[in-house]
Amino acid sequence: MADNTNADVKKLSFERALEELESIVKRLEDGKVALEESVNIYERGEALKRRCEELLRQAEARVDKITTDANGQPTGTEPLDVQ
Repeated sequence: MADNTNADVKKLSFERALEELESIVKRLEDGKVALEESVNIYERGEALKRRCEELLRQAEARVDKITTDANGQPTGTEPLDVQ
């Protein structure tokens, strides 16, 4: 199950992963979820959190690759190897 969950999470956009993560947090905070389900959705929440962090790191790396001229104005971008 965990492998399927991780594969599914890796396909999500940042916005969708964050939306689902917020939903999980709300459900856990409400405290109306059975123990087993709480553990399962917590694990999914951890996978979603890692996905969001990964996508933020990639976006930050892309921004860091924007080149600027002597006046600090953007002049283009450099290719980024994200593997």
